[in-house]
Amino acid sequence: MSSEPQPTTDRYSRQILFSGIGREGQSRLAQSRILIIGCGALGTAQAESLARAGIGTLRIVDRDFIEFSNLQRQTMFTESDAVERLPKVVAAANHLREINSDIVLEPEIADVNYSNIERLIEDCDLVIDGTDNFATRYLINDACVKHGVNWIYGAAVGSYGVTMTIRPEQTPCLRCIFPEAPPAASAPTCDTAGVIMPIINIIAAMQVTEALKMLTGQIDTLHHSLMQFDVWRNESRRISVGEPAAKCMTCGAHKFESLENESDEFAAVLCGRHAVQISPSHPVRVDLSELSKRLSTAGDVKANDYLLRFRTGDFEMTVFQDARSIIRGTDDVATARSLYAKYVGN
Repeated sequence: MSSEPQPTTDRYSRQILFSGIGREGQSRLAQSRILIIGCGALGTAQAESLARAGIGTLRIVDRDFIEFSNLQRQTMFTESDAVERLPKVVAAANHLREINSDIVLEPEIADVNYSNIERLIEDCDLVIDGTDNFATRYLINDACVKHGVNWIYGAAVGSYGVTMTIRPEQTPCLRCIFPEAPPAASAPTCDTAGVIMPIINIIAAMQVTEALKMLTGQIDTLHHSLMQFDVWRNESRRISVGEPAAKCMTCGAHKFESLENESDEFAAVLCGRHAVQISPSHPVRVDLSELSKRLSTAGDVKANDYLLRFRTGDFEMTVFQDARSIIRGTDDVATARSLYAKYVGN
């Protein structure tokens, strides 16, 4: 019995039979390039669905590595991934290749910020939000509006989720609906309120469905709204978003403040993780083998091909190839910067 992959026509036969897609739609999907930003719960669900649907190229970007607490909701990962602490995009690409060897995968271990967002969306037909914070979503919104790229917002926490499809110049952008980010500590997060898998599946399914509609040219079937769901309370709501706001800073005034370099350094406290992320001000590549040798006399070091873990006292540093580091054991940015300068350098 042959173990070779079945012909493409067999793989997608049921999808081709669906009148909304058909053979022409399937051909369009095969020529499409999608960027998924964030490879956590939403991102893994989106990526698997799109890979199985036959999207030609999937570019997946995430800064983090896999932990056991991810396994409850981040469906593409396994216990062995968590034991090895693989970067999420590496593990995702490994599994996606087993699902569909026909598609092109472009995993990228990176923190999405003003210095790389425009490069990441370049030549993409669509961007899908799998992030967990408004700062990154505003960044996506600015870049996509600036370059006229469609994107699909999505979020889930507890049993509640929300999604909206954004088509620059055609629909309101994220800033039209949410002119300001929620105040710090004013909204629940997955680390404070938890999250259950069903709401992840619903939001990811809505995002992927909208993606399939746009990529196959079925614009008239888009939901044109802000859709909200609470699976625990058995509630759903569809709110009309109307027209783009004339006074919107982004799509109205074309001011893209999140794309501006306001600092030479990136430092961010990671919510609920008692950790700080430090990133270099300029692109750089670290020789993890050399760094491992250098740090071996100062503490406990473990490394793989993608990252290095270094423990010293009450702190643990995870250093990636791009010189970015997650420093556990503190919420104080100054302390994290000091440790980074001491052990990684400038």
